[in-house]
Order: sequence, then C-alpha cells, then structure tokens
Amino acid sequence: MDVGDGCGLSPRKVEYLKFLHGKGRRVRTTDIAREFAVDPSTITKMIAELCADGLVTHEPYHGIGLSGEGKKYADYLVKRHRILSLMLTHYGFTHEQACKEASRFEALVTKEAIDRICTAMGHPRLGVCGAITHDEGCLGKESIH
Repeated sequence: MDVGDGCGLSPRKVEYLKFLHGKGRRVRTTDIAREFAVDPSTITKMIAELCADGLVTHEPYHGIGLSGEGKKYADYLVKRHRILSLMLTHYGFTHEQACKEASRFEALVTKEAIDRICTAMGHPRLGVCGAITHDEGCLGKESIH
C-alpha cells in the first residue's frame, strides 16, 4: 500500500502499525492484544486485513512483523505523529498533551499537509516523541537526511 495521501488506514490500524514499528521485531498476536486491551480474535482479524494490504507478514508460531512496504508506511506514520506533536508544543501543549492530542486526529491529516508543515518547521530532526526522518516529499529537491 502506497502512502498516497496518508489517510488510507483507520486510526486503530495506524496504532497497530506504529506499535509494530516501535517494537522493531516480530511480535505475537497476544502481545498486541494485551497492549491495546482487546480480544486476540480482534487482533487476528485486523492482522488479516493488514496482511491483505501488504503491510504486515504473519507466520504462525513466529509472529507478526512489518513487510517492506509496511515499514515504509509505518516510518511515515511515526513521522506524521512526531511532526504534529511537535507543532502542538509550539502552541502551548506539554509534550504529553501534544502526543495525546496528535493521536486523536493524526489519521485525518494528509501527507501533503505533513510535508508542508515539516518544510515550514525547517525539517526538524527531533520531535517530542523521538527522531524525525525525512523523505523526498518534504525535502523536495534537497538531499534526504
């Protein structure tokens, strides 16, 4: 699945991909279920959908991990969250408030908007939640950091 406008996934799927991204390794269905306080059958259904989208791989008894395309998409999702959180701190939100507030609406913000915000902010390298990576979309013809 191409990042496209960045709004192709439900907020819950976004959270699952960001969770997998943060783990950096394969995880079990029960680990995801525990993290999000949902029934494992709910996770199984969602993972099947993410597999069909080409974003995750699932190997029985070996766990769930991001596919190559899923890693690329998750990188963008993390960047989007960090850019929005950082932007909110410029308007008086604490780091914790900014992170929580960004999570409430980030799935509705397009890639074009994130690229423009990132450019306007001077392509920051560090957000309130961690490092911010950049791609050709926000850097234009500049070199990628």
